[in-house]
Amino acid sequence: MSRNPPLDEHRIGLEARAGADDHAALKLWLRLLACSTQIETEIRKRLRARFGITLSRFDYLAQLQRHPEGLRMNALSRYLMVTGGNITGLTDELEKEGLVQREPAPEDRRASVLKLTADGRARFEQMAAEHESWIVELMSGLKAADRKTLHALLGTLRLTIAERQASNDTAAAADAAARPSDPPNR
Repeated sequence: MSRNPPLDEHRIGLEARAGADDHAALKLWLRLLACSTQIETEIRKRLRARFGITLSRFDYLAQLQRHPEGLRMNALSRYLMVTGGNITGLTDELEKEGLVQREPAPEDRRASVLKLTADGRARFEQMAAEHESWIVELMSGLKAADRKTLHALLGTLRLTIAERQASNDTAAAADAAARPSDPPNR
């Protein structure tokens, strides 16, 4: 019985886009994306099989776990980088399941603050513990020193990208301010 190699042509995915003559930065980007996609796919599969929950619901509950004082829907949508409509739908579903509750916002009774229920907190803590063990397992092929180095290198990459973005934003704002405004139509 022959076994397919772990990254045969069918499984290589995003990295297959890189050619031998492509820049090293492009190859690195595709490898990062491929690793992220592989991990995310596995975590999605395990969350569904073990807990019957989607990754988006898990992420939603994780944000509320990190903010025990609760979050308004607009803040939660910013944290999750999704639309308010997505948050409303998820909230309705999770509220029906008894995992989330809406409370009136103290400063604005028209707005709601979302919080985990006691059951939601207990169920999320169980999921989070298993989630963490899955991540540890998936990263176990790297030595501890290599994980530490990779973490530091990726931190440096994030900072340099953020600095470049800030510089580009500043330059774009300066260009916009320097451009003469269009004359009014007559």
